[in-house]
Amino acid sequence: MSSFGRYVFSAAVTAALITGSAGAQLLPGVGLPPVSLPAPVGNVPVAGPMLQDVLRQPEAQQVIRPTLDAVAGLPEGIAEAGTGTLLDLRRLRLQELIRSNRNQLESDGNGQPVRRGVLVAVEPDPLSLQFAARAGFRVIADEVDPLLGLRSVQFAVPRRMSAREGLKRLRIAAPQLQADYDHVFEPAGGGLMPLNATLASVGGAGGERIVGMIDGGVASHPSLAGASIEQNGFSGSPQPTGHGTAVASLLVGSQGPFRGAAVGASLFVADVYGGNRAAGSATAIVRALGWLAGHRAQVINISLVGPPNKLVERAVQLVQRRGIQLVAAVGNDGPAAPPQYPASYASVMAVTAVDGRGRALVEAGKATHLDFAAPGADMAAALPDKGYTRVRGTSFAAPLATARLLLAGSPARLVTEARPGRGRVGRGIVCGDCRIEPRAVGAK
Repeated sequence: MSSFGRYVFSAAVTAALITGSAGAQLLPGVGLPPVSLPAPVGNVPVAGPMLQDVLRQPEAQQVIRPTLDAVAGLPEGIAEAGTGTLLDLRRLRLQELIRSNRNQLESDGNGQPVRRGVLVAVEPDPLSLQFAARAGFRVIADEVDPLLGLRSVQFAVPRRMSAREGLKRLRIAAPQLQADYDHVFEPAGGGLMPLNATLASVGGAGGERIVGMIDGGVASHPSLAGASIEQNGFSGSPQPTGHGTAVASLLVGSQGPFRGAAVGASLFVADVYGGNRAAGSATAIVRALGWLAGHRAQVINISLVGPPNKLVERAVQLVQRRGIQLVAAVGNDGPAAPPQYPASYASVMAVTAVDGRGRALVEAGKATHLDFAAPGADMAAALPDKGYTRVRGTSFAAPLATARLLLAGSPARLVTEARPGRGRVGRGIVCGDCRIEPRAVGAK
């Protein structure tokens, strides 16, 4: 690497470990000074960790290996020499997702995948709907969530028009309409490909504590055999995935030395993918939120990341008004990536990950505010059907923080138990003793 490249990389890592002037939002009812987010050092932008730095850490490779395997035609040197950054890899990953699902997805102009030819309107007024129809937009779905009372209308854009062009036209034709893309959200670590595994079935007697998760489907596993689990699909029928199974095990799993952080709680799983990486849309997530609210979930874990979306934002607000708390992962694309959502929405508890030494993961992303960290590396989680695997990423820190919030009852109580860490850890590390050592369960 050139001296300038080393300087940029050094500055990027330094910037990821110091605080700047960017503001942060407080948790509701927690009267503490704001925690600042990373800022550029001098005139050098935060470029994000170099791939070679991540590739030198065998366990950290877990986070980016699925992308390296999936992205076709990587620019020469990025994968082998690690000369790119996590930000480069993020861009390539999203491009590949869109390219390999052209019939379903397109770009919003900023590289984010959205449902092809579809726009959504949030709580539209009748006059705006008339204006939209006159401008050539056809209603393909008109839904009202029975519990949240949230109405959303999906439009098909006029023929031969991209979603990006359509949104521009719709905003001109109906300026009062709260319209947006139907963005697609990704898991914050791990894969979502459907597996040749059995879906976890309903079991156990349930408990007073109820936790929800929005993710891929959960496979059967001995650690989940005694758990109270109910699953529902919002992009087709639920399909077992490794990502969903790992997250569920960290919440309610129990087998020998392996123990989730909320054993005994009833778990409701909302699968927004149905085994399809091109699913996970904003509209599916909103339906999932309504379903979980209807089952009286006290806390909902969302180990997914995506851009700001007006429909998701409104649903989050309505869910929170019902006293339901939301916890979300900040992602694994490094501190240079855009702030991720829903972690960045006000009052959503944003969670990052630390390793076995309490150090913030170099690949951890950011939100507009950071609340807590939890173990997200040097730990084990369940594999579909049987056995355990090593996991790494903010996806797996979020369920541990979710469990602690469920048991503690409020973010303010979590502050009292948070412990210091190294790097960007928000108010501190929670559930620090929830990590299951891989060797204790023979994790692969």
